[in-house]
Amino acid sequence: MITLNKIAARHGPRVLFADVSLQLVPGRRVALVGPNGAGKTTLLELIAGGRPADEGEVTRGKDVTVGYLRQDVQEALPAGTSGRALDVVMTGRAGEDGHAPALERRLRALEEEVSRTSAGPEQEELLTEYARLHERFEHLGGYAVESEARKVLAGLGFSDTEMEQPPTVLSGGWMMRVALARLLLSDPDVLLLDEPTNHLDLESVNWLQAFLADYPGVLVLVSHDRDFVNAAVNRVVELADRTATEYVGNYESFVTQRAERLEQLAAAAAGQARQIAHTEAFIERFRYKASKARQVQSRIKQLDKLDRVAAPGAKARTMKFRFPPPPRSGREVVRLDRIVKRYGDNVVYDGLDLVLERGQKVALVGPNGAGKSTLLKILAGVLPLDGGERVLGHNVNVAYYAQHQLEALRPEHTVLQEFSSALPPGHGLNPRTMLGSFLFSGEDVDKRVAVLSGGERARLALAKLLVEPANLLCMDEPTNHLDIHSRDVLEDALTEYQGTVVLISHDSYLIRNLADTIVEVRDGAARVHVGDYETYLARSSGGGGGQRASEPENPLTAPSPAAPRPGAVAPGSGSGRPAAAAPSGGAGPKVRKTPEQKRAEAEARNRLHRETKALRERQEKLEAELAAAEAELAEVEKLLADPEVYEDGARVKELTLTHRLAEDRVTKLTAEWEALFAEIDAAEARATMPS
Repeated sequence: MITLNKIAARHGPRVLFADVSLQLVPGRRVALVGPNGAGKTTLLELIAGGRPADEGEVTRGKDVTVGYLRQDVQEALPAGTSGRALDVVMTGRAGEDGHAPALERRLRALEEEVSRTSAGPEQEELLTEYARLHERFEHLGGYAVESEARKVLAGLGFSDTEMEQPPTVLSGGWMMRVALARLLLSDPDVLLLDEPTNHLDLESVNWLQAFLADYPGVLVLVSHDRDFVNAAVNRVVELADRTATEYVGNYESFVTQRAERLEQLAAAAAGQARQIAHTEAFIERFRYKASKARQVQSRIKQLDKLDRVAAPGAKARTMKFRFPPPPRSGREVVRLDRIVKRYGDNVVYDGLDLVLERGQKVALVGPNGAGKSTLLKILAGVLPLDGGERVLGHNVNVAYYAQHQLEALRPEHTVLQEFSSALPPGHGLNPRTMLGSFLFSGEDVDKRVAVLSGGERARLALAKLLVEPANLLCMDEPTNHLDIHSRDVLEDALTEYQGTVVLISHDSYLIRNLADTIVEVRDGAARVHVGDYETYLARSSGGGGGQRASEPENPLTAPSPAAPRPGAVAPGSGSGRPAAAAPSGGAGPKVRKTPEQKRAEAEARNRLHRETKALRERQEKLEAELAAAEAELAEVEKLLADPEVYEDGARVKELTLTHRLAEDRVTKLTAEWEALFAEIDAAEARATMPS
């Protein structure tokens, strides 16, 4: 579809990248990764045809359509956009001339005119026009377009009411969702997405991920959401050191392959450097000896012809910070009692209770519009209540990082002025030193906020958050606009932080690695799930529910180790069955089993052995087959990672087919193994039940 051949791009005198070649064919799903400023967005522009290459050639197939979602909402939506959000999205499918929404409105108007017109030439003329337009309407997908548009908008979090609103009354984030929905409905041959998840919540990200899984065309995306990239792509192109390196596989595979490649490259460069040093020493030693002149000249020519191995570039600079040690708060950090909050006639909460305790890392999850941001603002104390009471615990200081934090920065300030304005009197801090930890060094601190990138603004907002120690952090989408390295630094800082954290994030990687409590916000209630994100997902998919925050028992109070919860697993037991609680007061006397108990246990063991023997034999066989299939898949992926393979088109085609078959076999065997595991587990449960 699109081929990039030895292209180069410059930004003024600076070379972003050079000698980059890339083939985009149907089914190829590429993630562009690399440090800020490496040229990822520029490469998208070159693919889209938005700017020419400074060197090289971009070739597009005949009639190839390209859809491009830019980060700037003013560029993402067409100029002069009007009408309902639903109408705007439908123009994506029908095109600008004679699009379906306009045709539908004209058809309705014609129906009214026909009904008011008497039989005769005038009515005949109207009916002829109606037939012509109706045929055109059906050709464009007609009523099916609206149905599809509604599905896409619903997947991106729009309610039926919001679909009827014009995009111009929506916030920038929601306008970006309209632009994304319009682009997805247009179904282009090549889909280019620049940070598509920045304005989505977690459920919308999951929906988009599933949508892209069925997308048949070429996908090229830039995103710092690792889980999203990992699920969406089968190729990773890294832009770094003014060049591009392509890796076959998803993001996890890229990380592994890249580490191996850099290690091999460093070893090869070091070995070659030793060889060059040895040769140069020989040349220098015998340069003026006539008897060695031939050997010296031979070695000089060898060095001239030598293809130098470039050592891996220096490690990119990353943020370095930790949250200051917070003052110790009381055990109960914040309590919400019978909270009522409404926006006009829309009642978000009516009688909500919730308690957070010291040291918890809480993630708020739930569908769009359920009230997550409202709850976070209530906890932070930045939103007035319509009823109920918010009670802060002893010695609690709150810091709030809002989604609009970046817009709250004053564009006329320099970085240094904006940061210094947040410092308290008599702080004794060196603002330049602190800003240096957030990658603002030297002349960077004199930049105007207005010219900062999204990532730079996010780093500045985080720096301001650290000015005063707080023991309750309320953060709404803190990773937006941060690159992957910066996200890692933030995650580490939040993990080490000793205070209480409440956050909303569409980054499932962050939630999974940080949160120890999940609060599901839905239908005006907050349901608390004690445990990490994986546990919450397992409970949700298994039909189990967390405890409502408004129930009398405090669901956030951890059970005592001496009194396990019903159904809790004993540490190290390796079993999913409830652990027996130890008698109070210590281990207690050993209880002797009656002959009947021993006989019952023996019968249970025999029953378990009989019922699971054949299943376990099949499980062992399946595990061996699965290991062999995974080894075959790994070997094929290793071959596909070799750039020299792509010089032989037939070999690439053969390996691609083998890769798909091996991948399908691994998927099939994994599903069989999981089903068999569940069957064994059920058999164990039956066998150990009292008869």
